[in-house]
Amino acid sequence: MPDIICLGEALIDMVATAVGLNLVQAPGFTKAAGGAPTNVAAGCALLGASSGLIAKVGKDPFGEYLRQTLWDAGVDLQSFLMTDEYATQLAFVARDERGVPDFAFHVKGSADQFLTPQDIDPDYISQGAIFHFGTITLINEPARSATLRALQIAEDEGLTISLDPNLRPPLWPSREEALDAMLQVTERCDFLKVSEEEMLFLTGHSDLASGMRALHSMGPVLVAVTRGPLGAAVYNGHTLLELPAFRVPVVDTTGCGDAFVAAALVSILASDLDIADLTSEHLRDAFTFANAAAAITATGEGAIPSLPGREEVEELLAMGEWPPETHDPATD
Repeated sequence: MPDIICLGEALIDMVATAVGLNLVQAPGFTKAAGGAPTNVAAGCALLGASSGLIAKVGKDPFGEYLRQTLWDAGVDLQSFLMTDEYATQLAFVARDERGVPDFAFHVKGSADQFLTPQDIDPDYISQGAIFHFGTITLINEPARSATLRALQIAEDEGLTISLDPNLRPPLWPSREEALDAMLQVTERCDFLKVSEEEMLFLTGHSDLASGMRALHSMGPVLVAVTRGPLGAAVYNGHTLLELPAFRVPVVDTTGCGDAFVAAALVSILASDLDIADLTSEHLRDAFTFANAAAAITATGEGAIPSLPGREEVEELLAMGEWPPETHDPATD
């Protein structure tokens, strides 16, 4: 059974072949396996960890492509389900000149939304060490109930709970509903990873230290904020680490946050420590590793096709040192 169990949407990113054009202007698209929890599962496996994915896709060519891609990456597929009742979701992606993506989700009533509570195998979850999920599957039933059932099982079995909200406002009925759902699961996680936009959405704070303090006060033991070209910051209630980004030629930032999460989870697992016991040195090493994984992902097109293996990350780490700045935010 896998050590890191991910749950969430598995979909196809249809990535525009031309950069700097919007979805109306794009002349063509290429397909790539995607979906944030799917990317994390693949990222963990490629980095050498044992990972599995709880998801549902259509029994169609796109669903088969996802299955093959995950199999090739080394992801356990015991709870990867295929149905002939619903189609696999397609997300069309256009990128601006900086490689920042803009998404348009195409399939209404896609298979990922029809993961049911009955699809959740308690034994599969109970033997894991880390449970990671997002909030896209909280938007519609029955996936919402399935996600919450899996989360409850993971909590009851003592797994470390990891959450990446992955805010996509157009998919929610309203921003208020999105905020309410995200806050309810934020207080139940041990590790929370957000972007600066998501930090502002959840806390109302744009200031990094204030926002991270607010997020930590909601319940997570450890909070990480990804900051694009500025790198990332990590806060455990005592120490705030600001870790600069690695300078790489950026092609497509799709999946960078997922690569960051995957690398962080692999490092947390490898420490053999409770997440609350990670020292500043552990955090610096783990999230420098995560920054490197994210940077490599930005150098290729699509998410899973660009996720690195451990050797690639270690090679980038060996090229130079970017020492973090450490300070106590209480003194800011």
